[in-house]
Amino acid sequence: MSILINKDTKIITQGMTGKTGQFHTEKCQEYANGKNCFVAGVNPKKAGESLMGIPIFGTVKDAAAETGATVSVIYVPPPGAAAAIWEAVEADLDLVVCITEGIPVRDMLMVRNRMKKREAAGGKKTLLLGPNCPGIITPDEVKIGIMPGHIHRKGRIGVVSRSGTLTYEAVGQLTEIGLGQTTAVGTGGDPINGLKHIDIMRLFNDDPDTDAVIMIGEIGGPDEADAAVWCKANMKKPIVGFIAGVTAPAGKRMGHAGALISGGADTADAKLAIMEECGFTVTRDPSEMGKLIKKLI
Repeated sequence: MSILINKDTKIITQGMTGKTGQFHTEKCQEYANGKNCFVAGVNPKKAGESLMGIPIFGTVKDAAAETGATVSVIYVPPPGAAAAIWEAVEADLDLVVCITEGIPVRDMLMVRNRMKKREAAGGKKTLLLGPNCPGIITPDEVKIGIMPGHIHRKGRIGVVSRSGTLTYEAVGQLTEIGLGQTTAVGTGGDPINGLKHIDIMRLFNDDPDTDAVIMIGEIGGPDEADAAVWCKANMKKPIVGFIAGVTAPAGKRMGHAGALISGGADTADAKLAIMEECGFTVTRDPSEMGKLIKKLI
């Protein structure tokens, strides 16, 4: 098994006809069952055409109705990306993966509030991964996003991270020592995003094929601490935790828009302490993540 996506998932690319969308959709097509999984692109000006053997539709709703797709990935440039998310939500998709970096915060606030209102009124709950994330991959089945496919290998360890680069680091270590991954998820580094660490940990906890999890966080925000407290009460599987930014000074933004310490419980040290209290095996050295997981299972 896996979480969120598998070899039978049907996917729409929003922004497929742009340079970035085309490049990454082609790479995703080439990976595992990607040829069968990527079934539609969306561009209102190019409806009826096709690209790389994938038909292009005028709207997400049309694409979903014609192909049975339940997931969309977004490479739309920042000014239009929030509207693209909302279009996918209105089409009642199960999951939207937004790769776009640099969406205006106000746009994301508006779309998040609209999603909450829609759900409160009885509308379908569409899960959002990202924005500003590398995507999600279930090795040897399907990848959605910009991660390098060749470093992944099917296995029984879940990976969740706010950082794309550190996701690849953890995955590379697991592959090298022969453990592999069930699913690797990049939640994204923006301050307003969709699925949090806690949501992904719930899914891994419920997945019978995931034996342990590597959870990677960053400075700034309460996400990792919230997930750790939930894990202490509910998680039945061993977890290795790492937080990037131990040496980052308070008040200075580091890399991701969400990586800004306010000076309280959102420093790397504070988060590592909370994770340790909650039963995680924590490390301050990212090169140790794979070895520590191997010891725990």
